[in-house]
Amino acid sequence: MPFTRDQMAARLAADVPEGWCVNLGIGIPTMVANHVQGKEVIFQSENGVIGMGPAPAKGHEDPWLINAGKQLITLSRGASFVGHADSFAMIRGGHIDLCVLGAFEVAENGDLANWATSENDTAPAVGGAMDLAAGAKRLWVVMEHTTKDGRPKLVERCGYPLTGLACVRRVYTNLAVIDVLPEKGFMLVDLAPGVTLDEVRAKSGATIHAN
Repeated sequence: MPFTRDQMAARLAADVPEGWCVNLGIGIPTMVANHVQGKEVIFQSENGVIGMGPAPAKGHEDPWLINAGKQLITLSRGASFVGHADSFAMIRGGHIDLCVLGAFEVAENGDLANWATSENDTAPAVGGAMDLAAGAKRLWVVMEHTTKDGRPKLVERCGYPLTGLACVRRVYTNLAVIDVLPEKGFMLVDLAPGVTLDEVRAKSGATIHAN
């Protein structure tokens, strides 16, 4: 069966090395903090939290502790708060080892589109995604493999406004884990239990290579 959203986050968390400083975007990425057990990973949120912990247990929420997406969080031992200028100095200065973002589309050359679809009148909100795409040492995307109406999110070329150019290194979906390699495009790393390579290829808008 395809991965659930929680399983997608857990699969990604298993690949995060100990000691990395990681920024988590809004949505599925925030769930990654719930699955890094037994490893010292520093989670940073661009609203000024260094040392973000997992989601709070029910009844133990602190309304003053939130991430950049206004979701309730906890703090890890030794956590600290900084101003926005210092937070973005970390991001723009290349001090974030990994950024995990959601996406509307990822192109086979690593282009990322995750801030606007231009399909409705809702005001877009890019947030810190452009800074993170440019400033983090590496960028992984976690997202559903297709849209709700079945359109592929892995594409030859993004049709939505771009967040960053050639910045995505790996994609985690409910069907597979896929590397984005220079001049090779999408390369299969792993499949969700029960999912076949043919199924992944059928639901993708670009070639999925396999060793």
